[in-house]
Amino acid sequence: MSPPSSPASLLDVDVQLGKPPILRIDARGDAPRWAAAHRDAVRAVLVQHGSLLIRGLGLRDAAQTEAVFRALGSLMTEKEAFAARRRYSAGVYSSSKWPPNQPMCMHHELSYGLEFPSLVLFACLTAPAKGGATPVADSPTVLDALPTELIQRFERVGWLLIRNYNDEIGASIAEAFGTDDRRAVESYCRANAITFEWRFDGALRTWQRRSAVVHHPLTGQRCWFNQIAFLNEWTIDPEVREYLVDMHGEDGLPFTTRFGNGDTIGADVVQLINEAYEAHTAREPWQAGDLMLVDNLRTAHGRERFEGPREVLVAMADAQHLAGCSPTIEVAVG
Repeated sequence: MSPPSSPASLLDVDVQLGKPPILRIDARGDAPRWAAAHRDAVRAVLVQHGSLLIRGLGLRDAAQTEAVFRALGSLMTEKEAFAARRRYSAGVYSSSKWPPNQPMCMHHELSYGLEFPSLVLFACLTAPAKGGATPVADSPTVLDALPTELIQRFERVGWLLIRNYNDEIGASIAEAFGTDDRRAVESYCRANAITFEWRFDGALRTWQRRSAVVHHPLTGQRCWFNQIAFLNEWTIDPEVREYLVDMHGEDGLPFTTRFGNGDTIGADVVQLINEAYEAHTAREPWQAGDLMLVDNLRTAHGRERFEGPREVLVAMADAQHLAGCSPTIEVAVG
């Protein structure tokens, strides 16, 4: 008697070097029903590969996309956003409003939070004329590619995210916290291990220390899980950085990262991390109607430069607490 098949084996997934796993189907008649019927199999593929691009759902609008998202995960409300988004409905957003001529480097969604999505879903309604892919990279593989001494240092001290909220770049206070009421913002910060300071001009500055390496709660894999390079000042376009420093000073940049003990992270370290990501990046151009699922702990994602209209909807799902991922440093809440 042959052993029972795993859910993942029921799907004919195309796995090629340099591309995310791709599942080609024809479900244009009822995409939400297909998603609900194949949820377990799709989630099993994610455990195996960390990401999956589904082509052939024929997603056309936000309502249909939301139904598919909800069939595959429990949607979350975004908190602590670093860039503005359009909200389509509860838990369904546009991709981050980021200049199309600037790439978004690899990162893990909300990896600076005490609670973050374990699943991120992307749906392409309008594919750009050129570029604009959502590349992915396997975080355990990236971890293995980085120097041991660097990893050990981050494991000892963690990483520090410093943010200065203003209306010029990045998310505003209201966009990040869902309110601009000072007491509500302060209460959120205390509950989420975020140190804060109100500046003389009413601007908000925050610091939060987190683990750079965690363990996947399902597989036990060690994952490079952070936004150390992406939110570092040396990843900002040099001309933009120079302008922001002139306007706000070195300490007034909208965001930057440091070692968890406050030591500066040099441009060489940022370059090293981004090169490790690039060496292990998989990419596939979007086609209208595509759906991509990303295991947010196992897989980093980014966004490439693009030309022409691009509409990609995003949902964050299946909340995961940092405490359940064997963090290497402790954080104090209160």
